[in-house]
Amino acid sequence: MKAAENGMEYSRWGLVVSKKVGSSVVRNRVKRMLREIFRQTHIKSGWDLVIVARPYINSMSYENIKNQVNAMLEEAGII
Repeated sequence: MKAAENGMEYSRWGLVVSKKVGSSVVRNRVKRMLREIFRQTHIKSGWDLVIVARPYINSMSYENIKNQVNAMLEEAGII
């Protein structure tokens, strides 16, 4: 994850899921899961976030991914 303050009243986020993660079906499933996690998570205003998915993400369950993302956001002080 990369994070930077943007000085705006809202936060923005983006996802990077490369072909190394898997086929298009797998990449789209990973993106859907990450989007849902961001919808359910309240992020402080004024941040730009980029989540880079690593190839081992396709073997993780939704709950594990959610816990990892929330841990990264907490460590960065964004939630």
